[in-house]
Amino acid sequence: MKSTVLKYGLYAMISGFVFFGLPFLFGMEMDYDYGEAIGYTAIVLSLLFIFFGIKYFRDKENNGKVSFLKALGIGMIIALFSAAGVALMDLIYTTLINPDFAADYSVYYLEKLQNSGISAEEFKTESAKFKQQMQDYGSPGFMAGLMFVTVMLIGFIISLVSGLILQRK
Repeated sequence: MKSTVLKYGLYAMISGFVFFGLPFLFGMEMDYDYGEAIGYTAIVLSLLFIFFGIKYFRDKENNGKVSFLKALGIGMIIALFSAAGVALMDLIYTTLINPDFAADYSVYYLEKLQNSGISAEEFKTESAKFKQQMQDYGSPGFMAGLMFVTVMLIGFIISLVSGLILQRK
């Protein structure tokens, strides 16, 4: 099991790092409206290795059998690798590639909020809340940690589904 988890975990880590970082590595300007979709697509692609890792373990290393809990455990360990790759790229992006990300995103979000048609009073309230959130949570380390947790949550769902599909007694 260790070799399978390590092999597929490294695949997930490398793909998470590369897929999540492709737009930044090639110097593409990120459109925030599409950036979220691109990011989640990259995360899910890297987490597909969960399914393949469980299947490989079941078929090649465990005589065609794997329990749901064993599959879930394998999936979550592979998800840890993917989460580390995505979080590392996020940290590199927000510290080295675009250290002004939080400020740039704040300008974008506040302009979008102002153009959304809300009243001046609502804008004042919402923008104050957003500015406080960015002050509290806008550090590169916190954002990378948030990406790690996000990938782990999606990885848990993919591990659950993969475990249900691939379990055999």
